[in-house]
Parts: sequence; C-alpha cells; structure tokens
Amino acid sequence: MAGKSFPQKALSFLFKLLRRPQDPPSPHWRTSNGHASQTRYQKYTSLLHRAEDLSSHTVIFHSEDALLKSSSLFPYFMLVAFEAGGLLRSLVFFLLYPLACLFGDELGLKIKVFLCFFGIKEECFRLGSSVLPKFFSQDVGREGFEVVMSFGRKVAVSDLPTVMVAGFLHDYLGVDAVVGRELKVVCGYFVGFMEEKKVDGSAVNETILGDEKTCSSTVIGIGCYRSALHKHPFAHCKEIYLVSKAEKRNWHILPREKLPKPLIFHDGRLAFRPTQLATLVMFMWLPLGIFIFIIRFIAGQLLPLCMCSPIMAFTGAITIVSRPPKSSVPSTKNEKRPTAGTLYVCNHRTLLDPLYVGAATGNPSLSAVTYSISKIYEVVSPIRTIHLTRDREKDRIAMQKLLSQGDLVVCPEGTTCREPYLLRFSPLFAELTDDITPVAIDVEVSMFYGTTASGLKCLDPVFYLLNPFPSYTVKILEKLPSSRTWKVGGVSKYEVANHVQCEIAKALGFQCTSLTRKDKYMILAGNEGLV
Repeated sequence: MAGKSFPQKALSFLFKLLRRPQDPPSPHWRTSNGHASQTRYQKYTSLLHRAEDLSSHTVIFHSEDALLKSSSLFPYFMLVAFEAGGLLRSLVFFLLYPLACLFGDELGLKIKVFLCFFGIKEECFRLGSSVLPKFFSQDVGREGFEVVMSFGRKVAVSDLPTVMVAGFLHDYLGVDAVVGRELKVVCGYFVGFMEEKKVDGSAVNETILGDEKTCSSTVIGIGCYRSALHKHPFAHCKEIYLVSKAEKRNWHILPREKLPKPLIFHDGRLAFRPTQLATLVMFMWLPLGIFIFIIRFIAGQLLPLCMCSPIMAFTGAITIVSRPPKSSVPSTKNEKRPTAGTLYVCNHRTLLDPLYVGAATGNPSLSAVTYSISKIYEVVSPIRTIHLTRDREKDRIAMQKLLSQGDLVVCPEGTTCREPYLLRFSPLFAELTDDITPVAIDVEVSMFYGTTASGLKCLDPVFYLLNPFPSYTVKILEKLPSSRTWKVGGVSKYEVANHVQCEIAKALGFQCTSLTRKDKYMILAGNEGLV
C-alpha cells in the first residue's frame, strides 16, 4: 500500500502533537491592532535590572506565567475536583488528566475545567476565596512577585476561570483588575464550559484604562514565551517582557510574611499540595488509612486513656505533652476557690482538643463545652461534651454547673484556627472561677485537615485520624496567679482573657489577633457560623 497504515498515522499525529517547543528561540508575534505593532518584546532579565521607578506605570501580567513558580496547573484543578466534587470526581480527574494534556493547551484546559466544574452549584462554590489562596501563595515566585508589586497599577490576565484566581489576586496581592475566563451557568449550576475569549477591546479597555491617569502612564506587559500575547489586553502594552520556564525554575518561593495581606483563614480538607505524585500517594494510602482509622477509633472508644495512648502511638499518631515544674505552680492553701474543679483554657485546633487535654492531665472524667459540634460526635465522645447556646447567661450557668462537678475544658476562641494565629478570646471564662490553667495546643497533619468551616463537622475527627502521622502537642502552662484573676485579683475580665491569650501565643510562638469566629465564617463560608 502506498499510504500509511492507521497505526503509523496515529503515531505520527501523536509525535507532532507532543513535539511542541516550550520556548521559541525568539519572540515573533503579530499584533491585532495598529498601535500595538510598535510593541517591543524583551527578555525578562532586562526588566529585573531596570533602574527606572515603575510605580507610575501599569503592568499587565499573565498570573500563571509571570507570578507562579510552577508551570503545572494540576494541583489547582485537583483541589477543585476534590474539595468541590468529592473523592470520586478527583479520582476520575486524576486518571483522565494525562489524556487531557494530549489535546494541547486550549482544548486540554477546557477538558480539565469540564471534569472539575460540571454539576457544581455556583452558589456553594467558595474555593476561590477559602481554599485556593493558600496554595497559590505557596507557589508565588519571589522574583516575579517583586517585579509585579513594583508597579503602581496591576492588571492580571489568567487562562483559568475567574472564580479560581480572582479571590487570591484581589484579596492577598491587591491586584486592581483580573481579566479571566467566565464559566457558563445553567439553573444555578456550572456546566463545565468557559465563555469564549472576547477579542472586542471595549470591555477590556474600560478595565485596564479606566481613568485619564492610567491612560497617560506607560503600560508594560509580562508574559511567557508560550502565551498568546497578540490578543487583548496585551495589545495595549508598549513593551512586553517574556519569562522562560528555565528562569522560573530558578525562582525562590516567596516567604509567607512577604504577602501584602496575611493568610490567616483557609478551608478544605487537603493539607498537602496535590501534585500528581502526592495525589497518587494519597489514593494509595486511603485503603490502609481507613483500616488504621478504624483501629484508632475503636481504641479511643473502648479502652481507657492509659491503654489507648500506646496503641495510637503504634499506629503513628504522636502525642507530645509538657507540664510546668511543680515548684513553679503557685500555692493555693490560703486561697478560697469558688468551685471544686479546675478550668483548663486552651486554644482551639480540632474537636479532639478536650480529649488530649484529658489525657495530658490524667483526668479522663473532665467535661468540655463547645459552640458547634456534630450530634454524632456528641454521642460517641468518650468525655462529657455540652453544646453551648450563645446565650451568655445560659452558657455561664451551664459552665458553672459543670465546673462545680469537676474539671472543665473551654476554648474561648469559639472556633478552630489552622494557621499560627490565635483568635480573640471570649472573656466569659474569667467570670467562672479563679482556678484557671492555660493549655497551649498545636496540631500537625500531613495529608488531611481535621477541621472545616463549610463541610460536615461529623467528619472532622475522621479526617484527622486518617492522617499517616498526625501529631498533637499539649503544653500545660502555669496556673494563673490570683493577682491576675477577676474575682480575687480584681482584674478586668477582658484583661484576663487577653493575658491568657498572650501566654498561650508565647508558648506556641503564635501571633495574637482580634479576629473572631464571625470573621472566620464570613470569609470562608459566607455566614456567621451559627449552627
């Protein structure tokens, strides 16, 4: 036969498809409008050494190419698939991702968006502001960040759906405008298709050149060699600087303290960056992890704490306990204590905090109070747990009653915080007793977070115990001296709460904030966190 056989044609097609140059030797593009024909394309290194003050100029930058160190978008789509779609969708996306990459950048991107967003309710999608910013911030290159932030007005262009990138770029980097891809919605649900790119420059011009001051400034673009820079809005740029993948690989990750706005709150279950290899490890771990979870759960339910701790340690769950020296505990012989029990005041990391405080103090019979708790957890909890009503007087009476019957654990933050920050402490605990012992708690997980703001709280302990090597650190601090209490010492209850917050923060190396439970839930879930 004169013609090629079908297998030969298929192999030839795949070879041509995969043989795409990553970085062309020289940037030669045609522009679509007349004034942009004078655009100069230069290497990114020349912008790094530019001595001119750029604060009066406008930058239009491709957010993925000019800001992020990694060139792979797999982790961000996997986060959407797992957090918004669940385990099954994330598994399907993981298996089909290599196939999607064979169809080129544009068609491959559409396939990935369809796999992740199809059938997701638009109203419930908050990952762009609650989950993705944490992982975007961990991938920002310091060199790219410093260049972008040196400009006065910043406009980001993204190939990703706007709902994925706008929250991070607006809230944490202070970008003035984001030009992204919009998702089609039918009956309140994403259908998995993106709106076509519009080359009509009227809307783009209004976004980028919104005032006379901006119009009079120099517009500079930053992109990558493979970006389609001939389309709007890069047509407005007089100069375009191109960064290569090789240059990005030499970038350094931006330290988190360099972000214009600190990232205190974030949601989602995945505690690791879901690269392809890390995601494969997660799927391989889950069958064994479920088995280990069952062992840990049964041990916690059926065995006393003295026997449970060795089993937890054998399965990889580490507990570190530290106590103050006996000589540093103030004498209480001549002090009148209004209640029979000790009040343990701790920061809040997971719903399991009271259990670990009980194990650390050697008192498994203590009680705990919480504002939001699953009914399932309330039933299976090994210790007595009371649900508070947020009625100040009723809650005070309930806690006073529990304290008269024995030791009590309270978390004045009212909600959990994953990052090294402490939320504002409610001063209600200071009115109950002067017998106050602060407890500093820290938790480390490698795969799943055991807390959530928008998910099912009954699964919080499940996800924590699914981790291969979860670690709990419990530091019992010195008992609060009488001179620093409300009843005996005459100190304001607000000062008592602030003092305890500062002592716990000092012990953990955390930072105190004035943020509250309401602030957290408004950011992550769009509500006030009332249950």
